[in-house]
Amino acid sequence: MARIPAAERRAELVAAAVRMIAAHGVDGATTRRIAQEANAPLATLHYCFATKEVLFAAVFEHVAGVHREVLTRNDVHGDVETSARALLRGAMEWYMANPDFAAAIIELISWAQRQEGKQAEMVYDEAFATMRTILETAATADGQTMDPDTVDELTYIVSALSDGFALNNLVFTDRTAAERQIETTLGVLDAWMAAHLGDAAEPAAQASKAPKASPEETLRSLVSWVSVD
Repeated sequence: MARIPAAERRAELVAAAVRMIAAHGVDGATTRRIAQEANAPLATLHYCFATKEVLFAAVFEHVAGVHREVLTRNDVHGDVETSARALLRGAMEWYMANPDFAAAIIELISWAQRQEGKQAEMVYDEAFATMRTILETAATADGQTMDPDTVDELTYIVSALSDGFALNNLVFTDRTAAERQIETTLGVLDAWMAAHLGDAAEPAAQASKAPKASPEETLRSLVSWVSVD
């Protein structure tokens, strides 16, 4: 049997840890389960990662890298409004396509907040930095002027909306409803941009292929998303 390079084995163990955290939570993601999921001897896991804390630090770095890659992949090099919509849509569509990874992220963030380290802040800091760079570059390329506070606010809005969508998608697991909620959530972003970025936000909203829902349609969509049975 060919020997697997150490870097490849480490990557397999980190990916297995993400799957086990999604399935069993942080406490349930034992090193034995992770090793079995990666089809690796337990001794190999301990060779690659001296402690579970070291393994989880690598998992957080992996999560931050995935976030960064998703955002970068959805940089459309448009104006600020178009770029913000693309970032939000891309993140929501990725969460919808990768519910296990989304579940692992939520588990990890909750666990990290109970620890003394700053892993959760690292994930968000890297995501915010990536979004700021994309939005600032878009503004410069389009000749728009945005003060740093506005860029930070827009970055936060995109992050908060995508996080909320991810959590709702995990709870209700209704793909048809989730696809509608993507458009509803983008509408919230459009409303914020129209109020804070001026009339330039309107063309971005009109660029959406989906027809803009009336207030009554939006309300019905939101109600259908929450089951009261």
